Amino acid sequence: GSSDLSVVLKTISTCISGQYPLVQNVTVTEGGTANMTCRVEYNDNTSLQWSNPAQQTLFFGDKKALRDNRIELVHASWSELTISINDVTLTDDGMYTCSLFTMPVRTAKAYLTVLGVPEKPEIDGLTKPALEGDDITLTCMTQGSKPAADLRWFRNEKEVKGAKEVNASGKTFTVRSSLQLHVDRNDDGVAYTCKVDHVALAQTPQQATEVLEVHYAPRVQIVHSLAVPQEGQYLKLECVSKGNPSPDPVMWTKDGGELPDLDRMIVEGRELTFTSLNKTDNGTYRCEAGNHLGTSSAEYVLYVYDPNALGQHGTDHALIGGVVAVVVFVTLCLIIVLGRYLARHKGTYLTNEAKGADDAPDADTAIINAEGNHAHAEEKKEYFI
Repeated sequence: GSSDLSVVLKTISTCISGQYPLVQNVTVTEGGTANMTCRVEYNDNTSLQWSNPAQQTLFFGDKKALRDNRIELVHASWSELTISINDVTLTDDGMYTCSLFTMPVRTAKAYLTVLGVPEKPEIDGLTKPALEGDDITLTCMTQGSKPAADLRWFRNEKEVKGAKEVNASGKTFTVRSSLQLHVDRNDDGVAYTCKVDHVALAQTPQQATEVLEVHYAPRVQIVHSLAVPQEGQYLKLECVSKGNPSPDPVMWTKDGGELPDLDRMIVEGRELTFTSLNKTDNGTYRCEAGNHLGTSSAEYVLYVYDPNALGQHGTDHALIGGVVAVVVFVTLCLIIVLGRYLARHKGTYLTNEAKGADDAPDADTAIINAEGNHAHAEEKKEYFI
């Protein structure tokens, strides 16, 4: 029992005296400086020592033991041994040991984590220009990250999901992310950005951007300046064509042939202008535009109205509208009057029948009485109006 007690007392005494080295794990970015500190409380003039993951002694007290110009002494005393490792590389990563040369020797281990900085990403797989309808795969790659970096894709500013693949390359990782696209005209001019997220990059993520150029066949439509073209008016037809490359100069035709009157019809760029419309301009106008990917066309049927006839038609329509309104109003009035008339007579018949039934011994007499009381029914009518 006494021997057990002495062991307990010795343990308590050791704990109180703080004869244990204290260390902390350190994380540093590749190329940076790592400060490794080992402390001990109530040290009784016992030496401290730092050694590397290969168990080579770096410093024993204030004495340097390993020839490495990157490793320097920061502070040495009985209670602390701090060293610095400058220009840290990935090979410095690992478990470092601080030893306190008591009997027995006591040690503490600190892990030095060296972060591998990912390289600027590169985007491959972009064909310039891409054609509408193509299926392409964009691949973003970054090397040298530790731990493995994360890659994120953005279509303009909106995030889109890619397929990630991670491969170890020694102590670092090569990360790839691929994005599959079915290209259409809406992708023309869109910026696809690949961003690298990594703890070593802090608030400044690396990124690469590629802008898609998509070639597509044109689409054509005709925009006109008048809803109801009339004789003598000025009319402009514009052939709006969207394509990449921009469609060749547009071609205008009328009823399948050339434009007949080039004095009044002026073609300028994509516009066809009529300086003064007349009835001979009636017909189907067609504009056509094309590039190396295809041709598109649109048609506009022109009917030139007589302004006088338009005014007459307007008067006729107003007159017809007025007549229809009157007819509808009169019809409604007749329906209301007829309904009230029927309601009154139905009430009179029921009243007379009831009156005859009250006084008659049988059904035949009731009907006769009802006819006889017809004069009294006029008084009952007023209750049904």
